[in-house]
Amino acid sequence: MNVAAILADFPKLRVLVVGDVCLDRWCEYDPQLADPSRETDIPRIGVVATEVTPGAAGTVASNVAALGAKVAVLGVIGTDGFGFELKGALAARGIDGSQLVESSAIATFTYTKLINNQTGQEDLPRVDFVNTRSLPPDLEADLVRRLEAIGPSYNVILVSDQAETDAGGVVTAPVRSALSRIAATHPVWVWVDSRMRSELFRGVIMKINRFEAEAACKRAGCEDFEGLRKIMKAPILVVTRGGLGAQIFTGDVPSFVKARQVENPVDICGAGDSFSAGAALTLATTRGPIAAARFGNLVASITIMKKGTGTASPAELLAASEPS
Repeated sequence: MNVAAILADFPKLRVLVVGDVCLDRWCEYDPQLADPSRETDIPRIGVVATEVTPGAAGTVASNVAALGAKVAVLGVIGTDGFGFELKGALAARGIDGSQLVESSAIATFTYTKLINNQTGQEDLPRVDFVNTRSLPPDLEADLVRRLEAIGPSYNVILVSDQAETDAGGVVTAPVRSALSRIAATHPVWVWVDSRMRSELFRGVIMKINRFEAEAACKRAGCEDFEGLRKIMKAPILVVTRGGLGAQIFTGDVPSFVKARQVENPVDICGAGDSFSAGAALTLATTRGPIAAARFGNLVASITIMKKGTGTASPAELLAASEPS
């Protein structure tokens, strides 16, 4: 199938994105307003404009929506102002947020990025609002119940396990078990991207970058990526290598899919999320891992030319796929 044919099938797909749904706040500040506080004498950061976008699992969902598929998100957010902003940002992109579990017991996972309006660069430390305590048992149970109730009705489940702390993320052991059961008993493509815990998943498609794969091998005590795939019992393991492309392990001889070459990327933030969105949808459409990786590479080659966590439109993908 060519790019046009693949894109034509995306609107037929129903996609559920599960995981750490967060809010990205892009705060533009004016360095000329850094007057010291009268009370503390500490220079202030004078924010003059703010834009909010869905982050982490929300970035994946935004990419899925931009590709034309129907998409919903399942995660846990707080009943705070950041949660309110996140729901608005999801709705503005046509993403169904009705399955989000809301609770005052946690804070909404939020990244605040400070952009210098004189240079356009993010040049100050990011301010993150993170949860470091384990998900309360009642929220975890609600999340698993919803996943098991609605997950099998989707064509694709995309999992974004972004939390880098030992606790606080929503993709917990019971959630991983539920994903394994769904993958084993229903015709659903379960595609997982996990930064810190890939070796703990079983029976699902796994996408990780080379550095994450090497770290997972050390934690799992295996010698190579094929050994890691066997430990995870993953039908497909995709290991991305940035601008080089992606390796695919399926139990046969590993395959390598080269990336579309891009000079001077603008921002690689979110490249893995855009790859996963494009590749998972293509896998559901073509059933071919090679075609999936090729399409994922194409999507990422477009998003890295945009500031922030950009998305790729069907028109951009068609234009990029045309012979030069």
